[in-house]
Amino acid sequence: MKQRLLLILLVCAIHVQAQQTVSVKGRITNDRNEPLAEATITVSPGNKSFLSDQEGYFTLQGGLSQTSITVGITYSGYAREERVFDLSNGSISDVTIVLKNDVLSLSDVIVVGNTSGRSKLTSSVSVSTLRTEDIAKAAPRTTAEIFRSIPGIKAEASGGEGNTNITVRGVPISAGGSKYLQLQEDGLPVLQFGDMAFATSDIFLRADLSLSRIEALRGGSASVLASNSPAGIINFISKTGNTEGGNVAISSGLDYGNFRADFNYGAPIAEGLTFNVGGFYRLGEGPRTAGFTANNGGQLKFNITKQFEKGYIRLYAKYLNDRAAAYLPMPLQVTGTNSDPSYSSLPTFDAKYGTLHSPFLGQNYGTGVNGELRRASVADGMHPVTSAAGVEFAFDLGSGFKIENRGRFARNRGRFISPFPAIVGSTPSILSSIASTKAWDLEGATVSYANTGAAYTGTNAMIIHMFDVELNNFDNFVNDFKLKKVFKGGDLTFGFYKSYQNAGMSWLWGSYLTDVNGNGLRPLVITNARDTVMNAGGQFAYGTPVWGNLHRNYDTRYDISAPYINTSFNLSENLNIDAGLRWDFGQVTGSYAGGSNSAKDLNGNGIIAPNETSVESIDYTTDRPVNYDYDYASYSVGVNYKLGASNAVFARYSSGATTKADRILFTDNVLADGSVKGVEDKIEQAELGFKSNLKNVGIFVTGFYADINEEGGYEATTQKVVENNYRSFGVELEFAARLSKAFDLRGSVTFTEAEITDGVNKGKQPRRQAPFIYNVIPTYNAGNLSLGLAAIGTTSSYSQNVNRLKLKGYVLVNPFISYKFTKSLLLSVNANNVFNSLGITEAEEEFITDNAVNIIRARSVTGRTVSATIGFTF
Repeated sequence: MKQRLLLILLVCAIHVQAQQTVSVKGRITNDRNEPLAEATITVSPGNKSFLSDQEGYFTLQGGLSQTSITVGITYSGYAREERVFDLSNGSISDVTIVLKNDVLSLSDVIVVGNTSGRSKLTSSVSVSTLRTEDIAKAAPRTTAEIFRSIPGIKAEASGGEGNTNITVRGVPISAGGSKYLQLQEDGLPVLQFGDMAFATSDIFLRADLSLSRIEALRGGSASVLASNSPAGIINFISKTGNTEGGNVAISSGLDYGNFRADFNYGAPIAEGLTFNVGGFYRLGEGPRTAGFTANNGGQLKFNITKQFEKGYIRLYAKYLNDRAAAYLPMPLQVTGTNSDPSYSSLPTFDAKYGTLHSPFLGQNYGTGVNGELRRASVADGMHPVTSAAGVEFAFDLGSGFKIENRGRFARNRGRFISPFPAIVGSTPSILSSIASTKAWDLEGATVSYANTGAAYTGTNAMIIHMFDVELNNFDNFVNDFKLKKVFKGGDLTFGFYKSYQNAGMSWLWGSYLTDVNGNGLRPLVITNARDTVMNAGGQFAYGTPVWGNLHRNYDTRYDISAPYINTSFNLSENLNIDAGLRWDFGQVTGSYAGGSNSAKDLNGNGIIAPNETSVESIDYTTDRPVNYDYDYASYSVGVNYKLGASNAVFARYSSGATTKADRILFTDNVLADGSVKGVEDKIEQAELGFKSNLKNVGIFVTGFYADINEEGGYEATTQKVVENNYRSFGVELEFAARLSKAFDLRGSVTFTEAEITDGVNKGKQPRRQAPFIYNVIPTYNAGNLSLGLAAIGTTSSYSQNVNRLKLKGYVLVNPFISYKFTKSLLLSVNANNVFNSLGITEAEEEFITDNAVNIIRARSVTGRTVSATIGFTF
């Protein structure tokens, strides 16, 4: 008996040893027989991952217990290759795997806007992929600047880390943010509405080393597969730790105040179990002369995935706590004419590096959410605080049925505070405006610096409105469930989307008199002819009387349910068609309140000072209800035809809409009982495209058309309700080429012809809509050395819809160079806007006085900045 037991144990030991020693060895190259280093190799069953070495060689071993394994090989810029190896006869060696060029990744299976698991080549949508190496080449200083590298996307990335205006293919910038475009993280929206004032989606989104790639869908199926996203979706997709390894990057500004540390690590930790953790921390003054630490904070992300035989479950979490300066418009000098203006910095305010932020204007004082005395630090800037947790799973149920679900809860709070130039002009004219607004007698008044008491003799002065907003509650819960049936020749997906979005914020603004200085702006004190100080500390109003006072409170909740269906059919080997229908149902409840004035002794000295006679507070007795429902249908139909193995044409027609959140409040669209009119902004789109993956060249060209019917929405900076209809058409081209072993080129160009189709500005070009936007990125690689540049540009546009003042076109050139000292150690240096171009992204004024010296309020891109990064991979 003992002998039999020993024999059984011996056989088992030999079998286990055989499992451990069986292996597959080989080499991965391209069609020029050049090795592909660090190609990702996945093995199933078991979901194991490996990397090729610097010469392209690989060894797969350890736990390869199956008689047959499936090996998938992926490498950026090449088509995915899949091989099956029979290990029943033992190890296999001398395997050669040649990957085919796919410089635009047309063979990649897309995630965003897709239910059928199709590749870009076989899908009837326009999708672009940005990988981390592509992002680094453009030398972005903020997450917002990444969007400029996406075809068809116009991102006015001049406001800092967030508060970016983003538009797609001529769809208008109605107020701010990304009204028609949805920003997602791992397949779910960051916020349900992209254009909420002072709480735009990009404020709560950061890119770091935990990012695997970005997928950007323009138009197409976005109307059907997400809510409030008819013009497109930009999805940030996280790494999941399939391949063991990590990296650390330390970056520092060489000519500006910035220090940043990024890290990421992921790995399998057990059979079928992987995790990934990553994040960043940064601090510094930033690229503009704030005079204090304007950027300070970071992010931590984590996910863990359990693979099963027929599916997976993934849990993920995120914590974001970041402070970043919000750069609003600033004073700028303009001469020439409206049609041919000349923009330049003022003598005391450098438009490329100056800012309204200043250590001398570090606090905002006034009443709080409940009328209490409140002080807020301007250094908070855009300060999002997010704690999020989510779950994702997908399983094959058998008989052609599959389920997929993504759900997340996010607790979103924070603050937005930044100075805005309400009026810039001559010192006497500014005093006259204050006197008129406050009913003060300033005849014979003098002006002095608040911090020194010295007389102010400057020619110009400013009224600053401190945009001070408490982001009380922007929590959301989102869940997207799909049940899919795969059948011969096609598939059918039933989905149900559920979302709860809060929008709770309080506007607590103040008004200041200051000098015009981009490097240490200082508040000014007015003393009247009777020697009375009118505005101690420079604050002449607790509120914004120049604009009619804007203290207000929002407390609304948005409950959205959206069933949808999408189907795809292969009509032949090369022809497929897909169609989808979605019905959004929304229920909105809550309230909103304006403000009222009263005398208050805010400084507690027992005296009502001139600037305390009319203190603005939120008046909850004016609470107005919000109580309405809405529903609308969206649909999309597309067809794709393959012209051989590497080319395809497609066409699509889509109808969708987006709804307003806070921007409909304080407009005539809200009735006394809380019901509304005109909550939906509708968009009809058509596309016709061609995509091709030649031997070393890839192109993706799409002709597009959009018709937008837009209801009114409130804009804070102009205090206007923006309400127009628009039409746009154009062509979008994305290209990539591997011209030689060392040289490659990629980029995009978008032509848009857009016009307003009704109202007083009928026939005019929508504001800030340039006919051409483009980016070109050539790269040269020689061994361990890589260098190149990104050129990002736009042609001219108009500042406002009246089409009088032109904003000139500009080009930003961002060169980069990197050297790999070892397999693990990399040093890179890049410059953003190396030629120090002045690029105006927006202006408040509609026109100037021709052939005179004018001062306008505008946002410019930041001047030249240079940074260095040391990266370590392990």
